[in-house]
Amino acid sequence: MDEILRLLPEILNIDFIRGIISNPRDKTGIIKIRVRPLEKKGELFFQIESFTKTQAFHENLKGEDACRKIAGYMERFGQMQLETVREECTVLVSKKGKVTVRRRRRQKEAAPADRSHNRKKRYILDEGTPVPFLKDLGVMTEDGKIVRTKTDKFRQINRFLEFIEDILPRLERGRELTILDFGCGKSYLTFAMYHYLHELRGYDIRIIGLDLKQDVIGHCGRLAEKYGYDKLTFLVGDIADYDGVDRVDMVVTLHACDTATDYALAKAVSWGADVILTVPCCQHELNAQFADGGRVKRGECAADLTPVMDYGLLRERFAALATDGLRAKYLEREGYETQVLEFIDMEHTPKNILIRAVKTGRKDQKAAEEIKKCIEFLGAAPTLGRLLDHKGENR
Repeated sequence: MDEILRLLPEILNIDFIRGIISNPRDKTGIIKIRVRPLEKKGELFFQIESFTKTQAFHENLKGEDACRKIAGYMERFGQMQLETVREECTVLVSKKGKVTVRRRRRQKEAAPADRSHNRKKRYILDEGTPVPFLKDLGVMTEDGKIVRTKTDKFRQINRFLEFIEDILPRLERGRELTILDFGCGKSYLTFAMYHYLHELRGYDIRIIGLDLKQDVIGHCGRLAEKYGYDKLTFLVGDIADYDGVDRVDMVVTLHACDTATDYALAKAVSWGADVILTVPCCQHELNAQFADGGRVKRGECAADLTPVMDYGLLRERFAALATDGLRAKYLEREGYETQVLEFIDMEHTPKNILIRAVKTGRKDQKAAEEIKKCIEFLGAAPTLGRLLDHKGENR
């Protein structure tokens, strides 16, 4: 970690804007860390905010102490992004401890960080800064204020961009990246992705939004043309049948209903996408298999799940969790590092799970064995398993 200890004093100074530490080796403890500058009584501190799955902890440290603390964390994490007014820096640490540092000079200096102690929550897209697509989609007013009834949508957009911010080190620079957004709908998040990655972060990207609703696609296409988003295209089409590209770097599928999510994931794997982000919706398949007399319903399993299976609502929720757990494991089996994350708070929607998968290329035999045991236990036959096992066969 000597290289990191040499780097940090150069970065943690008055020009520092923010830092994100992610990709933990152990997913049971601290899973993410944010660092920001903080000024107290005229002195510069660095606030280190660490997150477990359920809690957040804050610690304010001066320069040398902050450097040692962060270097210590990097013994247990795989990546770190650091931003200053003049440069962006990515640090990657392999499982064997090899450190790779990539530094990129900004073409234009960024605004300094807000170092006030009692600042409001930082969003990637800040309130008060007008964003054209947010105005036209009814989320912002002309002067950049958030429309009161769209506050949840604004929070959702920013939360989604945080998930993308975490995986930026996995996206190459120096070539055009292709992103597919299946089931894009009104495209709040599609426009947000393009604005963030291309306008704010300077990536050369092409985004294709795909949906079955022709009127919605037409409206989104007109907005993209209005904003001059030349590489943002919207098409009418079905997830299962789309073959308009040969290579895809990132696949996004948000609320694709039931097995449409499985077809999108199978497509993403077949393309070898480096990043997959999916928010599943309406997971009916396993619930129907249980109701039709699966092993769980018949009471043939080693564990008697009758107290769950006898009640339709509980059986439906159990089936949804089992579906998403199996999806995550299938992606691990296929060579992805997979996380199941909370998208937005439960009080806003029951569909609050996001599966994020980053390609490693190392297929996981243990995940394959866990899948086999699980589907045998449930007596289930998930669509994603069939598609992957038969190379994405058509319906």
